[in-house]
Amino acid sequence: MARKTVIILEDDLDGSEASEEVQFAIDGTEYEIDLNEEHADELRQALGRFANAARKSSGGRGRPTGRRAPAGGIDAKAIRQWALDKGLQVNSRGRIQADIVEQYQAAH
Repeated sequence: MARKTVIILEDDLDGSEASEEVQFAIDGTEYEIDLNEEHADELRQALGRFANAARKSSGGRGRPTGRRAPAGGIDAKAIRQWALDKGLQVNSRGRIQADIVEQYQAAH
């Protein structure tokens, strides 16, 4: 049986059909908004003056993004790399499987 999934974007400002998802960030917070072509152009024009005068950031410096390590102090990047090096299947994003974390902690 074939299945077809259709995603229809709705403009977050006025509910019309959106043509794209626009991503932007300010003060360390990233945003996504679905906009039609007119609203996307309006946003780009409003931000363009500031973007043209600004310098690009590499992302590693400046204000904190608000993301913190979990209370357990788990280094997800290190665990994922360790699991891959051991040939284990690990989620590339999101929560790491508990058994993988346990194996990592036992090995370290």
